[in-house]
Amino acid sequence: MKGTYLGEFEELVLLAIGALGNEAYGVAIKEFIAEKSGRKSSIGALHSALSRLEGKGFVNTRIGEATKIRGGRRKKYYNITIGGQTVLTRANSLRNELYEMIPKLNFTV
Repeated sequence: MKGTYLGEFEELVLLAIGALGNEAYGVAIKEFIAEKSGRKSSIGALHSALSRLEGKGFVNTRIGEATKIRGGRRKKYYNITIGGQTVLTRANSLRNELYEMIPKLNFTV
């Protein structure tokens, strides 16, 4: 299973890409993760994770048009591949299966 392992942050990034749909680019992904999870990350850490995910075949990219607001630079948009969807589904299934194995405990404070 080497090369198909999905780390926690990579999973968050994939989930953010899925939730953002066609608007999934670096800054939007970073802001989405911070808003939804309270987890702040650097843009460098995000780009490293995106590069790993692309290398594993879990995401692919497309380049948007250059805009004046970005000084003529283009945005790089990310999409989840079938492989990415499969690994997310497996991770969710495993997590749910393990959660269901925990005995119902009465926690007291």
